[in-house]
Amino acid sequence: MEAKKVDHNHEKDKRLIERENQYLASAERINYYDLVIDSAHGAVLKDVDGNEYIDLLASASAINVGHTNDLVVKAIQDQAEKLIHYTPSYFHHEPEQQLAEKLAKLAPGPTPKKVIFGNSGSDANDAIIKFARAYTGRQYMVSYMNSYHGSTYGSMALSGVSLNMTRKMGPLMPGVVHVPYPDLYRTEPGETEHDVAVRFFEAFKQPFESFLPADEVAAVLIEPIQGDGGLVKAPEEYMQMVYKFCHDNGILFAVDEVNQGMGRTGHMWGIENYHDIEPDLISVGKSIASGMPLSAVVGKADVMNSLGSPAHTFTTAGNPVCCAAALATLEVLEKDSLIEKSKRDGEYAKERFTEMQSRHPNIGDVRMFGLNGGIELVEDQETKVPDADFATKVITYAFEHGVVIITLRGNILRFQPPLVITREELDQALDVLDDAFTAVENGEVSLPDTDSKIGW
Repeated sequence: MEAKKVDHNHEKDKRLIERENQYLASAERINYYDLVIDSAHGAVLKDVDGNEYIDLLASASAINVGHTNDLVVKAIQDQAEKLIHYTPSYFHHEPEQQLAEKLAKLAPGPTPKKVIFGNSGSDANDAIIKFARAYTGRQYMVSYMNSYHGSTYGSMALSGVSLNMTRKMGPLMPGVVHVPYPDLYRTEPGETEHDVAVRFFEAFKQPFESFLPADEVAAVLIEPIQGDGGLVKAPEEYMQMVYKFCHDNGILFAVDEVNQGMGRTGHMWGIENYHDIEPDLISVGKSIASGMPLSAVVGKADVMNSLGSPAHTFTTAGNPVCCAAALATLEVLEKDSLIEKSKRDGEYAKERFTEMQSRHPNIGDVRMFGLNGGIELVEDQETKVPDADFATKVITYAFEHGVVIITLRGNILRFQPPLVITREELDQALDVLDDAFTAVENGEVSLPDTDSKIGW
C-alpha cells in the first residue's frame, strides 16, 4: 500500500450513508468519518469504492487477531455447517463446554474459576453486579470516573465517561459510587508516582469515611488500564492498596477486561500489568470471539455458585458459532505469539511516538502498554491544556491519507491496531501520523463540514 491521499467523497459512499440516515437512530453511532467498510483482512480495511486503510482501531479493540483471520473464519464456517444455534439456556453443546474450561484455566490466580456467557461486554458487567451482590449480600458498587463499562442500565450506571450516557435516561441504577482514577500525566507540582498513588487512594477512601459503609459494599469494579477514559494506567502501588482494602473489608475486587484483555496490553489480561493480583470477577468481551457477539464473566467458583438459573441466562449467549470463533481466537493468540508481538511492537511504537514528541509540541503524553496507546494532544507541553481541535484535525488528515484512527475524550488518539499488523504497515501508519502533526501545525488541515460533533 502506498501512503497517498484517498478521495473518499464518492457517490456510492454518500448515497449509502444518506439512505442509512433515514432509518438508523443517531444514538447508535459516534460520528467520525463517512466510511462504509466493504471488507477487511489483517490490519487493512477496504471501503465500498475500493480504497484501502490501515486500521489503528481494530473495531474498538474487538479484532485483536486481525480481520477475517483464516483460522477464525474456518472455525465459524465449520461450526455453522453443523449447528448455528441452540440455546445453552436449556441444553449443551461442545464449543461452549470447551470454551468455559479454557477461560477458567486462563484466568489469573490459583483459585478454581467458573464461567458464564453473555452477548456483550455490557451484560458481562451487569453480571458482575449480580454475582457481587448475591455473594456478599451487600448492595453498593464502587466504580471510577472516566470509566466505560457498557450501555445497559447496570453497566451504564457503573460508567463515568460521557454525559450522553446519562442525559434524559435517569434515574439510573442506584447504589453506585464513583471515585477518581489516578492520572500520572496531570500531577501536582513535584509529585512522584508514589505521591500520586497515595493522593488518589486517599480520595478512594473518602466515601468510605463519610457516607459509604465498607461492610455494605459488594464490589469495586476497575479497568486495569482505562480504555475510553484515554488509555490511562493506574500506578502499581495504588492498585495494590485498593486490592488490599477490598480484601480487608470483604469487598470483591472485580476487573473489566473487555477492552484491555485478550493480549491487547502485551499480557493475556490487563490486570497482569500488576503483580500478584487475583481478581474475584473478570468481565470479558470484544476480542474474545474476534468481534462475534459473545461475552463472559470468569469468577472464583464460590462467587459464581452464589446464583442459580435463570439469574443470568440469554437465548443467544454462548452461541456455538461464537464459541467456536473464540476457541480459534485463543488458538491464534498462542500459535502466532501475538501477546509477545504486542509487547514488542508496542515498545517500538512508543519509541516512534516519543521521538515525534520531541519535534511536535502538541504531543503532551505518550502512554503505551503493548500495541495499546493513548497519545494525548495538548495546546503545549507546559500547560497540558487539552486540544481537541488539533486532535480532530490529525485524525482527519490520517483518514484522508489511508489511516483509520479515532480520538477519546476529544484530544487523545486511540492507538489500538490489530495485533497482527506488520512492521511495514505500522511504520506506514506512524509516518502518516507524523506527517499529520506537521500538517496541522502548519495550518494545512481543515475539518469536514458536518452537522454533528466529531468524536466522543
